[in-house]
Amino acid sequence: MTATTGPAMPTENEVRLAGSSADRLAAAVSQGRKRVKLRVGDSDEVITVPAVAVELLTDILKEMAAGNAVTLLPVRAELTTQEAADLLNVSRPYLVRLLEDGKIPFQKAGTHRRILVSDLMAYRQTLDAERRAALQELTEEAQELGLGY
Repeated sequence: MTATTGPAMPTENEVRLAGSSADRLAAAVSQGRKRVKLRVGDSDEVITVPAVAVELLTDILKEMAAGNAVTLLPVRAELTTQEAADLLNVSRPYLVRLLEDGKIPFQKAGTHRRILVSDLMAYRQTLDAERRAALQELTEEAQELGLGY
C-alpha cells in the first residue's frame, strides 16, 4: 500500500493471516504489556514495539481480516479539499462550504486550501457525537409514543 497507488485490497491469504495475527497481538496487549517483542520473518531477529503501535497494528490487521484496504495518515498531514471530502464521504463543494463557514479550520497555500487531518477528525468526532445524540433523542421519543422501537 503506497501513497501513489492508494490502498490495495488484501488477498484471501492475507485476510486469513491478518485475522489470526490480530487475535494474537490483541491478546498480547490485553495482558497489560508496555511493549511487545516480535520476531522478524523466519530469522532470529527480534524487535521491540511499543504497545500503542501494537494496538494500531492490531486495528489495521482487523480491518484487513474484514477484507478492507487500509490507509494510514499522520495527524499532522495536510489534505487537499478532495482528499478531505473523500474521508468525510461528502462532495468537494460541500466540504468547501464547511471550510468557508468556519466549521473546519484550514490554511491556504497560494490559492489552494489545506486541511489538517487532526482538524478533520475533530470535526468528524463532533458530527458523530451530534448524530448519536439526535438518534438517542429520536429513540426516546419513539419509546414514549409506543412506536415499538
